[in-house]
Amino acid sequence: MYNNLKAKIARFATSEDGASAIEYGLIAGLIGALIIIAVTGIGGSVSSYFTSICTALGGTCA
Repeated sequence: MYNNLKAKIARFATSEDGASAIEYGLIAGLIGALIIIAVTGIGGSVSSYFTSICTALGGTCA
């Protein structure tokens, strides 16, 4: 029984499946964070652009 447990621990220690899943999760999280930062940064300039168009057309800008 001890040898069986030892073999399972050795197999667990050399397995890279969990590490790969964690790496992919971290990469996906980083890409998501970068998208949020980019959209937030662009959102302010797009909003001011539409406000200037609305003002130029003489409309009531909210």
